[in-house]
Amino acid sequence: MSALYFYDDVRARQFEPFALTRPGSELRAGTSLIRRRWERATGLESAGFISAPHLAQFEEGKAPPALDKGEIPAGSIIVNTRCVIPLDLVLDRFDLLMCEGSACAVRLARAMPVSQFADGSTDIGSIQTSLGGRKIKGRWITDVWDFIGTLTDQLIEDIPLRAKSLTATGETSAATIGDHGIFVEEGADIGPNVVLDASAGPILIRRGAIIAPFTHLVGPVSVGRDSQVLGDRVANSSIGDGCKVRGELSNTIFVGHSNKAHAGFVGHSYLGRWVNLGALTTTSNLKNTYGPVQLWTPSGVRTTGQQFLGTLFGDHVKTGIGTMLSTGTVIGAGANVFGGNIPPKVVPPFAWGDHEPYDTYDVARFLEVAERMMSRRHVELGQNARKQLAEAHKRRWSA
Repeated sequence: MSALYFYDDVRARQFEPFALTRPGSELRAGTSLIRRRWERATGLESAGFISAPHLAQFEEGKAPPALDKGEIPAGSIIVNTRCVIPLDLVLDRFDLLMCEGSACAVRLARAMPVSQFADGSTDIGSIQTSLGGRKIKGRWITDVWDFIGTLTDQLIEDIPLRAKSLTATGETSAATIGDHGIFVEEGADIGPNVVLDASAGPILIRRGAIIAPFTHLVGPVSVGRDSQVLGDRVANSSIGDGCKVRGELSNTIFVGHSNKAHAGFVGHSYLGRWVNLGALTTTSNLKNTYGPVQLWTPSGVRTTGQQFLGTLFGDHVKTGIGTMLSTGTVIGAGANVFGGNIPPKVVPPFAWGDHEPYDTYDVARFLEVAERMMSRRHVELGQNARKQLAEAHKRRWSA
């Protein structure tokens, strides 16, 4: 039987601060994880992913396991995880898919060794001899900041399509504005004095979500299952499942299970899983010169070409009360920064402290805190996940 396999190429493996702890298929683009987009389009189950060796023990929810040896069976579909496809795309049998001139998915005519993809240098288009291939619409994530740069357009496209498969309540007590569409799934709870403004884009509120009184949602906005929006203005954002959000939020993505439960502005930012922002944590997303933002990457500091860019928070990042973050900041996975000082533009993974040079977070202590936080959401930190996070600790990069 056919199955999906996700492939992180060399470029995807540079998407820090996320690549240290998760494959590209488990990143959120618009309303949905990249993996879920391809599962929906093909109707197939995910059988595995191929990425950097330190992710060999990755374990999270319904994500497939890593492949580091053996063969990928003939008939399998290999997907480049940097391609974000539309939610209404239906893919029946195909040999080669092309998006914007590049191969994004291929069906194997014969079994292939996993080792061929091990270093991320293989172009999946080179392993399929079909001429031309089927052309599909979609977006390539060329650099990690493209998730933010394309967010508004992606949400405007995604939300009406995602809403089609949901059972809507058909009514809401909130004050509604605009005509882009407001979709409230049955089982969502919207308090009094909530304003839903769909003038600039649609709004989607999933089942189990709670929108507290005096919240102002400005579309396009997607609020995931069992998330809580606890007040203030939230605009142009995608909030994954199981999150808590309070205070001003703009053009920001939450993969899921992260907290911004207090006042403070976060804009044009990306939060991995299990992030907790202390009260009044605030990001700058615009330089005083109004020029393009520069961002640290594993290959050096680069100009993003984006005028607005806040902070990229890796998985399990914690910030203390009153943390102020500069425009274009990268905080590595597992870092715990506090003390009220402005951190540097790049904070290494598993850093600990209130100023440079940071100490290294003790791995046993880190895992204890991670387990405690996850258990509050009734999620178990499994043995494989422990091993993978410990391996990430060993492979942590320096700024």
